[in-house]
Amino acid sequence: MTVGVRTGGSVTTPSEEDLAEYEQERPARRLRPALDLVVSIWCAIVSLGVLAQVFFPLPQGTQFYLVIFLAAVLPITLLCYRGFRLPGRTRTHDDPGVVDWVLAAVALAVCVYPLFDFDGFLERRQAPTTLDVIAGALLLILLLEACRRTTGWVLPVFSLVFIAYAYYGGYLPYTWSLAHQGFNFDAIIAQFTMGTAGFYGTPLSVAASYIVLFTIYGAVLDYSGAGKFFIDLSFAAFKRSRTAPGRTVTLAGFLLGSVSGSGTATAVSLGTVSWPILRRAGYPPEPAGGMLAASGIGAILSPPTLGAAAFIIAEFLQVSYLKVLGFAVIPTILYYLGILLAIEIDARKHGTTSAETSTDSAWRLLLRFGYHFLSLFVIIAFMAVDVPPFKAVVYAVIIQFGLSFLDREHRLTGRPLFKALAQGTRSVLPVAATCATAGVIVAVTTQTGLGLNLAEIIVNAARGLTSNHTAILILTVVLSGFAVLILGLAVPVTASFIIAAVIISPALVNLGVTQPEAYMFIFYYAVLSEVSPPTALAAVATAAITGGKVMPTMWQAWKYTLPAFLVPFAFVLTDNGAHLLGQGSFVGMVWTTLVSMLAVAALAVVTGGWVFVRATWLERAVCVPAAALLLYLAPVTITAGICLLLVAVVINLVRRQRQASSAEGTVAS
Repeated sequence: MTVGVRTGGSVTTPSEEDLAEYEQERPARRLRPALDLVVSIWCAIVSLGVLAQVFFPLPQGTQFYLVIFLAAVLPITLLCYRGFRLPGRTRTHDDPGVVDWVLAAVALAVCVYPLFDFDGFLERRQAPTTLDVIAGALLLILLLEACRRTTGWVLPVFSLVFIAYAYYGGYLPYTWSLAHQGFNFDAIIAQFTMGTAGFYGTPLSVAASYIVLFTIYGAVLDYSGAGKFFIDLSFAAFKRSRTAPGRTVTLAGFLLGSVSGSGTATAVSLGTVSWPILRRAGYPPEPAGGMLAASGIGAILSPPTLGAAAFIIAEFLQVSYLKVLGFAVIPTILYYLGILLAIEIDARKHGTTSAETSTDSAWRLLLRFGYHFLSLFVIIAFMAVDVPPFKAVVYAVIIQFGLSFLDREHRLTGRPLFKALAQGTRSVLPVAATCATAGVIVAVTTQTGLGLNLAEIIVNAARGLTSNHTAILILTVVLSGFAVLILGLAVPVTASFIIAAVIISPALVNLGVTQPEAYMFIFYYAVLSEVSPPTALAAVATAAITGGKVMPTMWQAWKYTLPAFLVPFAFVLTDNGAHLLGQGSFVGMVWTTLVSMLAVAALAVVTGGWVFVRATWLERAVCVPAAALLLYLAPVTITAGICLLLVAVVINLVRRQRQASSAEGTVAS
């Protein structure tokens, strides 16, 4: 990304190295200019092909297109991402070696192999030939390697464990819940390569038909100047109050996330340009880093773009992407309410001041560059009239391309347009490798029935502790939340969501939770793993920028995002939780939102330690059950929660009055 903000007459821009170092995926190679140009040309051609596929789909069908897409991106992934760091490499370039070129060539060969006799290839699923199995096995190895290069060892190891389970599960005692009939290697490979639940299943389909289009759109937005405009607008919107710097960071993170699509990259971009202003306003490094991390992550929890996993939710549920956006509206309101309340409290605790910048007025920026919002609105408008999202985003790309000519500095003429198209495909390389590899887990789960078996084990574990249905549900949900968080500490959001969706969601559904509620619960916890100790990648990145201590920055990020950890429990634990996902009556949505806002306020008191004056431990302790009772969204618990919250507020008011009286007495004497 190339966003910047005017501070004191100059533009501060995060370097590509800064962004690469803290990207969700591992950083790509720094190629020589000539090779980088070749790769960019290839990626730009892929982007054009993806855009053309929207309006001129291949007559052979979706799976044929997915084979071509994987053949286009897998070899280039093996070239752009290093296998192992070699100490002898220079800092100016890091070109692929002979092994990388051989792997890329083999990847291209095994990917295009099915295309020579595609119909026959699919028909041989029950009896694959030796060549089919060899090609499929090589493709499996290369996908595992590409995934290792882009995201690390965890997902490949997970995949190998699942493959071992598919092969050896028949040797388990038949009385075990996890036992199955067992499958030979040929059947496993055929499931991966010839079915619709393996490499060419829903995860890769989403990457090739939705995610890549949105990464192209994000690149076009970026190169047309939208990212810079969003940051400038945020700094111009809040100038004078002591909470203005914090509000600015929050708004900028929300807007910038629609361009970036990555929570960590958004936090880094934001931190690079806004940390000097936060420091000048009086923010200590750790709270500032936590705020930046929470603001960056919030962008991929929020409409209009959400994260890549949201597209998979739409496919799994067989609903429109606009419907998934509707699920996220109220949780987004609650998330940002929590951040804003934390900002208000921190401004008082740390005695922050306003920090003037030299940006133009917000109105002037809106009048001059407000057209950048148009393409975002176009996506929503088209989806509202039942235009598929993949077509809506292409229309938005075309519109943004035309609008770029309103700004001489950011016109998408030859070279900038070429860079945007190339960047669109380059951004999706790690996601495509992850999604294709995640197909291993989906395929094994489908082939062996593992999802239902694990769901039964999880539920039975809870039933072993209690026979009360509500208690069983609570224990299952808590265990599921921890499982998703732990999984998300090691693998990217998209991969952790896919794994949890096929393994954990059946346990929740078996206990009466609806599929949308289960998927949204998993989605939020998968995203929040990026701000969860002990790894918290977004917080690590912002701590490096602010110079703060890493662990305190993680806990500050956790403080800012706490409502997002607890509100999803309301989705799945309470009968009225569906209202928070935009389901049910309008009146129901309104009152559950208002009650949840009170719960978020109670949580802000707990984490921030402030009401009207600094809160005591007693007041904070009273607010803990108040928040929990309010989030249960039942009349009895709401009444009890409001009473407890009022007790804390009244105690704080009495203390404030006493402090004021004491201060007046001191002045008078």
